[in-house]
Amino acid sequence: MHRIFIPGITPPVQNSEPAWWFAFVGNQLLVCQEETISHIPYLVSLEEIGLTPVRTQFLGTLDNQPCYSAELPKDTLLPHGMSLCGLRELYATLDDDVFMLSGRAIQIVEWDRTHQYCGHCATPMTQLSHERAKRCPNCRLVNYPRLSPAIIVLVSRGEELLLARAHRFPPGMYSVLAGFVEPGESLEETVVREVGEEVGIEITDIRYFGSQPWPFPNSLMIGFTATYASGDITIEPQELVAAGWFHKHNLPKLPPPLSIARKLIDWFVATH
Repeated sequence: MHRIFIPGITPPVQNSEPAWWFAFVGNQLLVCQEETISHIPYLVSLEEIGLTPVRTQFLGTLDNQPCYSAELPKDTLLPHGMSLCGLRELYATLDDDVFMLSGRAIQIVEWDRTHQYCGHCATPMTQLSHERAKRCPNCRLVNYPRLSPAIIVLVSRGEELLLARAHRFPPGMYSVLAGFVEPGESLEETVVREVGEEVGIEITDIRYFGSQPWPFPNSLMIGFTATYASGDITIEPQELVAAGWFHKHNLPKLPPPLSIARKLIDWFVATH
């Protein structure tokens, strides 16, 4: 059953009830693992398990229970039965809503860690109480958590879809095309440019599909569909290893189900 998360800025006045603690050493999350399932610590404070965070941020509530992010020191000694894992490793072992909340947490931890000082005058920043932002008390510069918008697009040709392999992909895995939005571009212009740059074809009928926060490291993926118009596939070798047309009934290894890439592919298979 899907749980309800309500974002928040101001923590409870009484910090006496158990909370979900999304604690990180670098970009690795502290979890308790039981066989194929991972659990987030559920405690009044991290001190209960002998941990002292460098900084914490209140995230909001999950089914009315408080949630916090925490940055732990790099030399943290792990409590018995707990381990540190990258979010990609936890993709299939955390509940979907907890995984997405973990992604929110790591982005806030990283923003908090890297914006302790003003980027303009180097004065220590002040956390605002009413919004997720920091203000410089000297030059008044305001800083918000950074988001990097990126498009992801499924290009189709009849009952075929265009899939590609990036250098960083696991062996055998293919996915749809994606790329970051450049300054001055609309999302639709980014779709056309990325497809042209990566595989050398022209597309038409660009339509919005949906979006997904993607904490690797701080992206917002905006999904589109498009239809092949013309051209032959010519891959950009610095971006891709391979690309080709795949019939919907003969697909290669695909991204995990939670990703918007997989949601695009599953939608295409189900509706075409």
